[in-house]
Amino acid sequence: MKFDTLQQGISFYENYARVSGFDTRLYSTKKRKSDGKISLKYCVCNKEGFRETQDFNQTAKRKDQ
Repeated sequence: MKFDTLQQGISFYENYARVSGFDTRLYSTKKRKSDGKISLKYCVCNKEGFRETQDFNQTAKRKDQ
């Protein structure tokens, strides 16, 4: 889909997410090199890229340099 403004696109996705039962977050942005304007903005489910939490009770190992 293409929107006239960035805010219209973000609002559309946030409304869709609310109706569908999930939360959103802004993920990343790409800008044009020629003028620095935003050309692409990723809005994703807030679980996108979710990783399981690490067990911090284990002893951390470090590389000696």
